[in-house]
Amino acid sequence: MSEETSSFPPTPGDTLIFENDRVRVWSMTLPPNGMFDYHQHFHDHIILWPEAGHVQGQELGDEEWSLEQVAQPGYVAFKTVGRSGPIPPHRVRNLDDKPSTHYIIELISEESPSDRDLPTVSNDLGSVTDLRNKY
Repeated sequence: MSEETSSFPPTPGDTLIFENDRVRVWSMTLPPNGMFDYHQHFHDHIILWPEAGHVQGQELGDEEWSLEQVAQPGYVAFKTVGRSGPIPPHRVRNLDDKPSTHYIIELISEESPSDRDLPTVSNDLGSVTDLRNKY
C-alpha cells in the first residue's frame, strides 16, 4: 500500500454499530445532498440499503464524480476487495433531498479467498454505473 493511500481512514461508515471477531457493521448516514469524505475498504464487504437511495462516488484522483449508485429498498451488493486491497480511496455524496442511510458489513475474521479485487455482485434491486465508460 502506498503512503498516499495509507493516510485515508479504514472506516467505511460514520457509526460503528456492531463488532465481534468475525464482522464489523457500519452505518453511513448521508444528510440531504451531503457527503461522506474519502475512505477505504480493506475487507470484503456487503452493502445493504434498507431504503431507496441515490448516490455518486468519486475515486481519489478523478476529476469527476464518475460512479453512480441507485438503490431500491432491499438492495444488497457484495464487494470482494481481495488480498491485494485496499480498494482505492473514494468519497460518496447523496443526490437526494432527504437523508439516506445504508449499512456496510465487513468480513474481518478471515483472509479474502481472492488474490485481487473483483467486480461487485448484487441482487436486482439497484445498480452501480461507472460513468467513465459512457462515451
